Amino acid sequence: MPGEVPVRLEDGFDRVRRELNLPADFPQAVLAEAEWVAEVPRLSGMDLTDLPFITVDPPGSMDLDQALHLERLPGGYRVWYAIADVGAFVRPGGVIDTEARTRGATVYLPTGNVPLHPRVLSEGGASLLPGATRPAAVWRMDLDADGRTVGADVQRALVRSRERLDYAYVQAAVDTGTADGTLALLAEIGRLRLALERDRGGVTLPTPDQEMVPADGGYRLEYRLPLPAEAWNAQLSLLTGMAAAAMMLDAEIGVLRVLPAPRPADLAKVRRVAEALEVPWPEGAAYGSVVHGLDAKVPQQAAFLHEARVLLRGAGYVAFDGAPPKLADHAAVAAPYAHVTAPLRRLVDRYATEVCLAVAAGEPVPSDVRAALAALPEAMSVSGRRASAAERACVDLVEAFLLRDRVGQAFDAMVIDVDAKRGGGLVQLADPAVIARCDGELPLGERVSVRLVQADPATREVRFTLA
Repeated sequence: MPGEVPVRLEDGFDRVRRELNLPADFPQAVLAEAEWVAEVPRLSGMDLTDLPFITVDPPGSMDLDQALHLERLPGGYRVWYAIADVGAFVRPGGVIDTEARTRGATVYLPTGNVPLHPRVLSEGGASLLPGATRPAAVWRMDLDADGRTVGADVQRALVRSRERLDYAYVQAAVDTGTADGTLALLAEIGRLRLALERDRGGVTLPTPDQEMVPADGGYRLEYRLPLPAEAWNAQLSLLTGMAAAAMMLDAEIGVLRVLPAPRPADLAKVRRVAEALEVPWPEGAAYGSVVHGLDAKVPQQAAFLHEARVLLRGAGYVAFDGAPPKLADHAAVAAPYAHVTAPLRRLVDRYATEVCLAVAAGEPVPSDVRAALAALPEAMSVSGRRASAAERACVDLVEAFLLRDRVGQAFDAMVIDVDAKRGGGLVQLADPAVIARCDGELPLGERVSVRLVQADPATREVRFTLA
């Protein structure tokens, strides 16, 4: 709870909110409309409450966007993927929609999130909570024996999730051989889809997340590698986003998540880094196949993975109503892709879903949805920068707070980046899990001893020098 956080650290999180102009509360008119529509959503479509959907999310999650049910078919599989139907509650142009356009996306902070929608919707009436009948946009995707899509459709329906599971539970069930039904098929289909991603040149970086974890009334930092179950679940989300993109491109209307191919100069630089760090890059091999299987615990490979992130920068959104955009692909997905699976937390997903529902039903895209498309890329760009800045600022603050009394001490670290222009670079400590600037002549991909020279929670700055 926020009251259990040390005052200085809590004050720092509050300052991040103020600096980024994150809204504290919803206007009363928005709350009033949300409370009303939460009780009277537009219920339409098929009754699919007999399908035993489940949700798989981080522990404690209440804003449950997706539920799944998987079936084995002769020669393949059927994926049922239910997405919270926010459009059944939120009308374009209403006060909830107007507020959501200013927020763009939910922002997550250690002391609580800043939600896109009022919690009575995002964690209540619209969330796919277990045991509750909810309106959903349900994707039905048929796959062949290799996991390739052979058919996809989406329609409004009523669903009822049976269980709320977390990734650790799913992983344990698969690892112990006790998984059956949807859980067993999640692993089976997920592995097939990962293999297809590698075959088409897609990229999933095997890098650990730097996470803030509550501990002793405050926080600690740790590195966490995603579980395989998270990758399998992510593949179903990608599968759905690819199906949505294909549908919108065929209809010549919609909004895509795009990423340009790496610039030749950046690709050449990363190849030189691979050679210097002795990371194998066979002739003709795609970047995605090179990073697959690398181990971020190996210093040279960790440094390469950090340097290689430059190839995945520049993602954005593009809206179109008519001819498809010149850039329609997402380089990391290696296919056209759209965001449709997180409408409780991301504005663009609701509008893209409404386009797909209309196209799949053979109906015109509603005029208010069509009119809103052009403004979505900029709104999502602004909200994305704000969310990233909030996350980075909070991590920087916790790093500085944890190290504030250790200035002058030496630490073992790994050099993951070298700044050729300014000198110095970035080092990664194992304990505590800190990534920060370091001065000196740094050997990329090597272990070094560094000394802490600055750790200031007020400025959120941490700096080392070679010991």
